[in-house]
Amino acid sequence: MDHRNGRDRRGSLRSLRFFQQEKCYDGFIQAMATLRNAQKVHFIGIGGVGMSPTAKLLKDSGIEVTGSDEEVYPPVSDFLVQEGLPYRTPYKAENIPADADLIVIGKNAKLVPETNEEVAAALASGKTILSYPEVLGILSENKETIIVAGSYGKSSTAALLSHCLVEAGLDPSFFIGAIPYSPSTSAKLGDGKLFVLEGDEYPSSNTDARAKFLHYHPSHLLITPLAHDHFNVFPTTTDYLKPFSELINILPPEGTITISTAGSLSKEFIASLSRPSITYGVTEGEFHAAHIVWGEKTRFDILSRRKVGTPTEASGQNTETVVADVETSQLGEHNVENIVGVAAFLFSHNLVTPEQFAEAVKSFKGIRRRLDKKSEKTSIPIYEGFGSSYEKARSAIEAMRLHFPKRRLLIIFEPHTFSWRNRASLSWYDTVFEGASKIYIYEPAAQGAATHEQLTQEEIIERTKKAGFDVEKLLSPDISLTQDDVVLILTSGHLGGLMEPIIAHTEAKFPKMTS
Repeated sequence: MDHRNGRDRRGSLRSLRFFQQEKCYDGFIQAMATLRNAQKVHFIGIGGVGMSPTAKLLKDSGIEVTGSDEEVYPPVSDFLVQEGLPYRTPYKAENIPADADLIVIGKNAKLVPETNEEVAAALASGKTILSYPEVLGILSENKETIIVAGSYGKSSTAALLSHCLVEAGLDPSFFIGAIPYSPSTSAKLGDGKLFVLEGDEYPSSNTDARAKFLHYHPSHLLITPLAHDHFNVFPTTTDYLKPFSELINILPPEGTITISTAGSLSKEFIASLSRPSITYGVTEGEFHAAHIVWGEKTRFDILSRRKVGTPTEASGQNTETVVADVETSQLGEHNVENIVGVAAFLFSHNLVTPEQFAEAVKSFKGIRRRLDKKSEKTSIPIYEGFGSSYEKARSAIEAMRLHFPKRRLLIIFEPHTFSWRNRASLSWYDTVFEGASKIYIYEPAAQGAATHEQLTQEEIIERTKKAGFDVEKLLSPDISLTQDDVVLILTSGHLGGLMEPIIAHTEAKFPKMTS
């Protein structure tokens, strides 16, 4: 059977079944036809990390793209300029081109018709409205999709997987919900059969509560560690795991599951699976790391208890084979785990050789805001980590302690996501900063504050001080530093515009000496 024709038929049947259940199949077919015939598409909220790469995919397919947002910060603003994606600020009804065939509206809490005139105008226009996950589902329907989902590590994992496939000459399509250094862009439509999609369990839009990844017609799943997140949407662990179970349920019988054992909910979820899976981890799993030598360049072996080249056959519980010897510039144990996960998928599907994989890992430069170094002009190392959840913050802090054991760790933290601002998460501040010598805390984001029990900056600081940490408010770029410090910026926001001034201040006060 022709692979692509078979995939077309499977994808269409799954779409038909899903949308018939939702009683909106006719609307889906109409939207799909509109997108495929569109000449101009407008994005409201184009500055989102999911919206901007989706806009890029449409531009690559020959569609004229326009956009709008309230404010856009680096690195997304840099990405939009780099990719030639125009946008206007702020939101206004007149931003919508009269000749737009279709409008894509983001998930941001401000994108509701009651308070946003541009969204209200879009809904009143009679034009077809889609979320970006719906667009991605349509763009990827005729491909063999690899959905990278999970609570943390999925952006880095999706980027590394895409990079490996690109370097192996397979010309994949990909969508990464972050700005990578490798590959050189967040999204691309390739001529190969594979499409890597970073999948998100969060609701698709302000009018569609379905998880984003349920739109993506999975052929295979690569699931990173699972841990309870997004408390404002998923109050219990059962609520949180439900969309992942739904994702498993729409995977075709021949589809494969590669899954981490590391998250606090991962083993519980693996035990609930009624179909085979390929497990991975740093120290456990059918694929795991061994002989790790930590350093500026970290080396380790990847071992497997499965037959390389087949996603279904195990080689025996007591037999381990070295499938690759790799070197990476990426920091921390969590990045070793990401590399092992990508190896587990690629080698079990016989997509790369050990040599190709090792070269791709060595050349992989990571993604922005995931422990990337912010300046080469200061003698004090400054890194930025994506601090959107407890697990992500802890993994970043542990990586800094691992790689800079003799330096005093100073953390600049912004409680930006709902999880960090929610009163139910207050106990996180008792332990999250373990290993740090000094913490500066910026004010919590105000967006969506009325939708949950919002913590104040004072409450967060008081709780953190009670846990024994040296903590202050972040009020200006002039933070107290010594020559022996290392700085970790933890946020999923932008510190109210203070990030660049903090870096510039540190460069001026502690310049890097050149020989």
